[in-house]
Amino acid sequence: MPIPRYHGFAQALHWVTAGALCLLLPFVWVAENFPPGPIRTFWYMAHESMGISVFLLVLMRLTWRWRHRPPPYPRHMGTAQRWVASLNHALLYAVLLVMPITGYMMAGNGQWVPWFRLVNLPGFAHNEALGITADGIHVAGQFVLYGLIFLHVAATAWHVAVRRDGMLERMLPEQYAAQNSDEQDVEEKK
Repeated sequence: MPIPRYHGFAQALHWVTAGALCLLLPFVWVAENFPPGPIRTFWYMAHESMGISVFLLVLMRLTWRWRHRPPPYPRHMGTAQRWVASLNHALLYAVLLVMPITGYMMAGNGQWVPWFRLVNLPGFAHNEALGITADGIHVAGQFVLYGLIFLHVAATAWHVAVRRDGMLERMLPEQYAAQNSDEQDVEEKK
């Protein structure tokens, strides 16, 4: 019986978002290791630009999800597992929206925000209290994000290594070529 999968566009958005996060997080860590100057500014610009990109990707994912229902959870998943999975996904979406918004509030506080040096996005009038609040939420949010990503990856690993129930395959394209070649090998051996 085939595994119900996410649509290919939803899969692509998921993996592009994951890849962007894998770049976004180290960019700021690298920036922090340089003294103030052009190199540090470049890495912060790369971090901010990737943050804006993640925000746009998440908006696309939510719009797609609103218009296209995700595949149902397998029947073997209990109510508690479904609830925890749904909560983790909802919190991931929420944090992946809050983080770029608070980042933009910090970066655009009294200045333009460059997006990959291609476009300058408008900032707003300098507001010290707003910048401090946004910074506090952004710093705390990173640890929430790390925790949610850890839970998401750990649950995926559990489904792959322990349950072996095909949950990861829901977010992967169907493997026609491998299946066809296995069938051909069986036919040739006969």
